[in-house]
Amino acid sequence: MRLTCHCGAVELAIDPPEGLDTARRCDCSFCRRRGAAAVTVPEGRLEIVKGAENLTLYQWNTGTAEHYFCRACGIYTHHRRRSNPKEFGVNLGAIEGVSPRDLDPIAWVDGVNHPSDRKG
Repeated sequence: MRLTCHCGAVELAIDPPEGLDTARRCDCSFCRRRGAAAVTVPEGRLEIVKGAENLTLYQWNTGTAEHYFCRACGIYTHHRRRSNPKEFGVNLGAIEGVSPRDLDPIAWVDGVNHPSDRKG
């Protein structure tokens, strides 16, 4: 599958083993503001085909999650997951030929109560 930002400066090739069946939304403070549903792609099944130099990184809190955006158009393309750093979440709405509306209802996950935020 091919994923692009809005302006086309960034292009990813992804091979999600479960297709689009892993689509989900998160209600953590960041994701609910971003608003994009994500699909799971394991490490090794995501390739930056074009525009790595156009990606900008945003991190906060534990610094584990890595959120990538096109520096030209601002579109979120993908992120390395905090819950499993060997997985990426990719922007469902940026996958060529896919409309998130076609997958509604998309499940929500509880990011507000993320396991990494729990104190021992």
